Amino acid sequence: MEVTTKELRIQPGKILDQVSIGQEVTVTYRGKPLARIVPFRNEEDTEGDSMFGLWKDHESDLPVGELVREARKGRAF
Repeated sequence: MEVTTKELRIQPGKILDQVSIGQEVTVTYRGKPLARIVPFRNEEDTEGDSMFGLWKDHESDLPVGELVREARKGRAF
């Protein structure tokens, strides 16, 4: 689906409804593609992709938030 920047400004709800059902929308400005609006992938759709993927093999039993707090404390000399 292709919409102009003016259509996006006037009817954002209708355009986002189309995106929510899985349709990609190309936004054009003066006839040239400017941006693409695509549906957001849910966590169920991703295969092992996580925000904290770097922590997945970490050996500590502490929650990630607590490990970050400890790292921010700095060193005690």
